[in-house]
Amino acid sequence: MPRQDFTPAAPEPRPAGPPRELFIYYRSKPQDAGALTAAVRVLHASLKASHPALRCRLLRRPDRTDGWQTWMETYSTDPMCDADGVTHEMQELIEAQAAALRPWIVGARHVEVFIACAS
Repeated sequence: MPRQDFTPAAPEPRPAGPPRELFIYYRSKPQDAGALTAAVRVLHASLKASHPALRCRLLRRPDRTDGWQTWMETYSTDPMCDADGVTHEMQELIEAQAAALRPWIVGARHVEVFIACAS
């Protein structure tokens, strides 16, 4: 029987969905603003080191609610480098590393997932 070369089939392309983005908000004491900002900068640097396409932002509401400051972290990816957005695995990593922020957070971190519709 003649020998036939075997070439494995290329993997089927995964259906592309809209890129996922995370919006995470929480409250903190105003006097902890400096320490929280520094800790989030360390978190973002660590995440970007392992995921260079990740875009991280830290936002704060300009006013206080009941004496607390409301903070928001946002996570997305550069679509030219990573069209999937923030994957479930990346989200798990973000949450695991964000445990370091616990000393400055009052209450829960609320995680919201959105998909891009237009830009």
